[in-house]
Amino acid sequence: MTRFAKPIVFALCLLPLAWLAHKGWTAGFGAHPQEYVNRFLGDWALRFLLLALAVTPLRQIGDWPQLARFRRMIGLYAFFYVVLHVSSYVVATHFFDWAAIWKDIVKRNYITVGMAVFVMLLPLAATSTAAMVKRLGAARWKKLHRLVYLAGIGGVFHFFMMVKLDWREPLLYAVLLAFLLGYRAFKRLRRA
Repeated sequence: MTRFAKPIVFALCLLPLAWLAHKGWTAGFGAHPQEYVNRFLGDWALRFLLLALAVTPLRQIGDWPQLARFRRMIGLYAFFYVVLHVSSYVVATHFFDWAAIWKDIVKRNYITVGMAVFVMLLPLAATSTAAMVKRLGAARWKKLHRLVYLAGIGGVFHFFMMVKLDWREPLLYAVLLAFLLGYRAFKRLRRA
């Protein structure tokens, strides 16, 4: 069963995209399809980012060392959904109008924060391979990949800034992120 675990997790990570395709095929995007697609992809990008951050605490608390095998894949799926989220904004919302995109980034704080998170995640995705760990050295690689904590904070903040009325979902993500980062800080203090 363990040899099938990675392909199963890989396929499960594609389910949100399959669901989006199904909704598109059955015309289920509602009155504002561009907004629906963009928000759906952004929601799943944040969920996968939080899931990637949850691997280490779940592995340690639940004594499931085998979970570490999935952290990189889940992190790359987070980046994949972030790229789709940004792409839907660039293509569907602005149709490659770079001047309008830049104006939007400067004008709207939540887009500024979202783009900053995207930029933070770029080097993490680019250095996610075992060869890059060797090339950078484990210590430098770990230091660089701590950017994921800032990206998580930025992602939750981006969501908070975007929501106008119902803050329950971003608040839930904020509490989850606070636990995940707090757990790491607590473990580090105990080691010191």
